[in-house]
Amino acid sequence: ERAIPDVLAAVLAHGLSHGLHCVLVDDGSNAVCAAVLDRLADKHPQDVTLLRHATNRGKGGAVLTGLHYLAQHGYSHALQIDADGQHDAADIAQFIALSARDPQAVVSGCPIYDDSVPKGRLYARYLTHVWVWINTLSFDIRDSMCGFRLYPLAAVTALTSVQKIGSRMDFDTEILVRLHWRGVRVINLPTRVRYPSDGVSHFKLWLDNVLISRMHTVLFFGMLWRLPLLLARKLRRKTA
Repeated sequence: ERAIPDVLAAVLAHGLSHGLHCVLVDDGSNAVCAAVLDRLADKHPQDVTLLRHATNRGKGGAVLTGLHYLAQHGYSHALQIDADGQHDAADIAQFIALSARDPQAVVSGCPIYDDSVPKGRLYARYLTHVWVWINTLSFDIRDSMCGFRLYPLAAVTALTSVQKIGSRMDFDTEILVRLHWRGVRVINLPTRVRYPSDGVSHFKLWLDNVLISRMHTVLFFGMLWRLPLLLARKLRRKTA
């Protein structure tokens, strides 16, 4: 509740000029945060839609609720940005510009960290990066954990109609790998990321680490039976 007013203000400042509508997803938050979200939605009735989960479904569940809502209301693309103030909303224009040039691609944030990043998190992310490079047989995805990205919604709905995606902190990585497997191009956009000193983490150490480990295992075996397709795609790129 401390961060979201500033995040929303920045998103609206950089998004309204591009005709964007903002969807806030309340993922079973506490009463204090819920009241802040209500006030923000009431303050911007034309520009903000507030969706609410009665109980917490996890980050992935919240993002998918927003993506599916926008797809059902006729939007072609959706930009995801975390609500904790880590991301620089001024880069929204760059995400939109890159997407306009390649509308079928995912534009994925590639973090540029300042000194505020906890070193433990920074090093731990590289384990996921390595697994993603293995599971895609490529370096196409430079960072699969950044919560700042722009999706083509047709590709997302096509994927989620046939494949269950992790609903917690495993979501960001899994959906990007599975979209890549389906041939969706990933454009990596460098973007500044900072960790606020008073930030609140919703990462559940044991649960989310178990889910992420399970996700990497499932994706690895998924990669193995897709191996001929992935190798053929690499060969076509080299000869194109």
